[in-house]
Amino acid sequence: MTRTQIPRISGVLRSPVTFSVLAGLVIGALFLVGTGADPFTAYRAVLTGSLGADGIGSTLSTGTSVLGMALALAIPLRAGLINLGGDGQLVLGGITAAVTGLYSPLPAPLTVVLALLAGMAAGAAYATLAALCENRLGVPLLVSSLLLTYPAVSLASYLARYPLKEPGSSLPQTRALPEGVALPAFGDSTVTVGLVLVVLAAAAYWFTDKRTAFGYEIRMTGLNSRFAAYAGVERRGLTLKLMSVSGALAGLVGAIGVLSFPYRFVDGSLTAPGYTWTGLTAALLAAAAPLGTVVASFFFAVLAVGGLAMERTTEVPRELTQVLQAIVIVFLAARLRFPGRWFTRRAREDRDDNARQTSPEAAQQIGAA
Repeated sequence: MTRTQIPRISGVLRSPVTFSVLAGLVIGALFLVGTGADPFTAYRAVLTGSLGADGIGSTLSTGTSVLGMALALAIPLRAGLINLGGDGQLVLGGITAAVTGLYSPLPAPLTVVLALLAGMAAGAAYATLAALCENRLGVPLLVSSLLLTYPAVSLASYLARYPLKEPGSSLPQTRALPEGVALPAFGDSTVTVGLVLVVLAAAAYWFTDKRTAFGYEIRMTGLNSRFAAYAGVERRGLTLKLMSVSGALAGLVGAIGVLSFPYRFVDGSLTAPGYTWTGLTAALLAAAAPLGTVVASFFFAVLAVGGLAMERTTEVPRELTQVLQAIVIVFLAARLRFPGRWFTRRAREDRDDNARQTSPEAAQQIGAA
């Protein structure tokens, strides 16, 4: 390893994200060794089960929902705003899309578009309500968004269990959507056009963040809200805008879930997989950066799908992947920099050695220091 390579490696390893992921994998391997399992076999099962021919479809399908929720939560997080009401906005988008799909008199293709827009509108309206609670009533956004989740989830559950419940079914679910009211799928897989929609949303987020004045205002507010206020950024208006976009994306994910298999709203099907909290984890891991959020979302989708394959092939419980996620977040929150300190010291020593060899005056200054 050359001396010029050490600072580059140091910069990579000093990154909290890189160190957190590596620490999670290492500690996960230690857990596996402690239980008598082979960590290499287990991790290989995760990769082949999620990225192989039999698992890539499930990974992309799961990644669609995780990425959609990650984007929904990353956008306000970029400005230092925390939206914990993703589940409420998600289920309202789903149940609104289901009602629209069941009762719309329009042709099937137009009904699909209308259901997507209705789901986005429902999520945006509910997220805006949380923003108004902060702007008008002084309730912190973190608290208002979280507390508003429970009425939304309860309302959707009530509708699926009683007035909209499928007759004769023992499950809390609505009737199936009419034929043709569904997002087109790619071949025989469960991956739908919803993946394209969330990728387009990610591209729009990247463009706004990197190429527009509005994106600059968002980043500036997240870095220093007081300076942003001095620069003329109106925080209340920004909160309303970002929360409405956040809720619209969450509602879109709910609508995509209903317009994909099983083509109906099933109580708990949108919240049980934990898309909101996995998406929040991905957004935190990426520090709400657009490209990083995409990568982190599919990283966690690989863990989720690969964990099931690992359990089938190695008898290692899939809960290990949840342990990995928890470890990553703990290390990320702690911002541990132990290897970074070591590499920084090595880089400084190498720089001093170079100075001694090239400049006698610098050598005298270093010796005096």
